Amino acid sequence: MIIKIINKSAYDLPQYETVLAAGLDVRANITEPMTISSLERAVVPTGLYVELPEGYEMQIRPRSGLASKFGLTVLNTPGTIDPDYRGEVRVILANLSSQPYELKPGERVAQMVVARFERIEWEAVGELSDTERGAGGFGHTGTR
Repeated sequence: MIIKIINKSAYDLPQYETVLAAGLDVRANITEPMTISSLERAVVPTGLYVELPEGYEMQIRPRSGLASKFGLTVLNTPGTIDPDYRGEVRVILANLSSQPYELKPGERVAQMVVARFERIEWEAVGELSDTERGAGGFGHTGTR
């Protein structure tokens, strides 16, 4: 699939870092380091603008290395870029660690995954079909 993209960043287009990677790494399009304090959030520009085909979304997800090593994650994960959005792709980062994090220009801050989606129609009913699980909620399937 080919997706139209405008790259106003100082960096190359997002790339798959391995042959079987599902996500493309996205870089911070900043000109000088940005400090994200403990428990602070920051909206990080990427300089990227995309035009997705109808029926597809772009999901913005955290990078596992940043999360496990530094407590840096993407809020509203996954963030959704809709096919009718034409603004800059930006990443909402949150620092969940107790230490400030210095984000460097061009640093990989998130990954993007393109996924197909279906639009639905609701059917309002009075009851739902029975299942073995039923109304069992949080942690229900792991308690047996």
